[in-house]
Amino acid sequence: MGSRERNKASFYKKLEKLRTATHSTAVNKASIVVDASRYIEELKERVEKLNKDVATLQSASSCSNQNSLPVQVKVETLEKGFLINVFSEKNCPGLLMSILEAFEELGLDVLDARGSCSDNFHLEAIGENEGAADSIDAQVVKQAVLQAIRNWSDLQD
Repeated sequence: MGSRERNKASFYKKLEKLRTATHSTAVNKASIVVDASRYIEELKERVEKLNKDVATLQSASSCSNQNSLPVQVKVETLEKGFLINVFSEKNCPGLLMSILEAFEELGLDVLDARGSCSDNFHLEAIGENEGAADSIDAQVVKQAVLQAIRNWSDLQD
């Protein structure tokens, strides 16, 4: 009898760990498992998207000419807004302004940002689109940043 109670307690502890790991708010066993399944599917989609981004970056860098600037742009969707990461191994005077102008054109409010322009260029920003939250997605933001980089690069030539 004691063994059965320990197994049951162990099962519920594991179920609670699953609930916590998957950010589930469900209370019954079946709903927790369904939420976990959805969470796993979301993670798979994110992995596929990251793999596509890596492949895109690799093909872009292999096709780039000497004048183009190798810049990595990553945009993730947050609960309210986007996390935007831009990185280049080169220092890029003026690039920050071009990117911020692109944010402004999108109607993206920068809530928090960190940047470095010393030996390389790195920008990490959190942007939110208050006015029309559903009107833009991460791909639109990424394309706008890439266009700003292209425009900036054209001005440097």
